[in-house]
Amino acid sequence: MTAKIHPSAIVSSSAEIGDGVEIGPFAIVGEDCVIGDGCVISARASLERYVILGRNVKIGVGSVLGSDPQDLKFKGERTTVEIGDNTVVREYSTINRGTSQSFKTSVGPNSFVMSYVHLAHDCHVGEGVVLANMVQLAGHVTVEDRVILSGVTAVHQFTRIGRNAIVGGCSRVSKDVPPFVKAVGNPMKLYGLNSIGLQRNGFSPETILELKRAYRLLFRSELNLAQAVERVSSEVEQIPEVRQLVQFVESSQRGVAI
Repeated sequence: MTAKIHPSAIVSSSAEIGDGVEIGPFAIVGEDCVIGDGCVISARASLERYVILGRNVKIGVGSVLGSDPQDLKFKGERTTVEIGDNTVVREYSTINRGTSQSFKTSVGPNSFVMSYVHLAHDCHVGEGVVLANMVQLAGHVTVEDRVILSGVTAVHQFTRIGRNAIVGGCSRVSKDVPPFVKAVGNPMKLYGLNSIGLQRNGFSPETILELKRAYRLLFRSELNLAQAVERVSSEVEQIPEVRQLVQFVESSQRGVAI
């Protein structure tokens, strides 16, 4: 199967184009891009350079991937944007390449990046993530697997969003968001466990119960962090999800939202 490339599209001679790829009118595929089988590059989208797409990735109208990082420390290093299999990037989104800090900006497989989203340099987005319209990620942000960031949410640089968390719309995320929780607001606050999201992702009732117990001790007690962690260790079953929640909180460099 050969690629279907519109006559008005511009494709670099150094680009690698897989089978069944569709490249729309006035699209640009630049230097050393790698386009996996079955990808769709819509009209007027631009892959400037060093973009690597997995299989069956869809890039929306007018989106720009692989432009230089907006970082004054960038000195022209060869860095990449990497997008996992089956991920969708909708209209007019921008994803900048990495800097020498990590040398790439990445989005995992099976993710959904809606319109007007911006991913700055060295962002690392996990698998099955949903970034709703106009989500804005500053540099060096980490978004773990199966997170949902609702529309018009802005995330401060170097912030982490833990797995299976959900952040409500129009939030300002300036501290780390622990895994498995709900958060919203400006300033942002936690509003309990993301119980419905956990159920939909196959977490057992027993796991959700232990996470609720850990959540209450860590975020809704009068204990300091050391005391809360000690109580969680002695009173809550040490299933992997509870250990991950505790480790996330203990390792936070920016502090966690409460």
